[in-house]
Amino acid sequence: MRTQQVNRVSSIAIVLLSLTALLVVLWGYTQPPLPDEGVGAHIFQLSIVALVPMTFLFLATADWSQPRRSARPLALTTVATVLAFGALYYLEHFYYLERFR
Repeated sequence: MRTQQVNRVSSIAIVLLSLTALLVVLWGYTQPPLPDEGVGAHIFQLSIVALVPMTFLFLATADWSQPRRSARPLALTTVATVLAFGALYYLEHFYYLERFR
């Protein structure tokens, strides 16, 4: 595969993985807390773990002569990942404690 193709695939992958993590956390708001980690927790963990090498691949193959085009998927991924971790923190430390005592 050419560098542009690898970058295109990795940019799609990082956006999808970060959005998957966010959607799984949001899905947790519709479920009661489980006594043990459920499928959602595992999907979240796997998507975050897979996000790391994909981000490195994206950064390694990015065309930095066009920084706006290269930074767009990275910015979307960053926002979705920060929102996912923030929502997860709120879910575990506040939401479950208020709703399911």
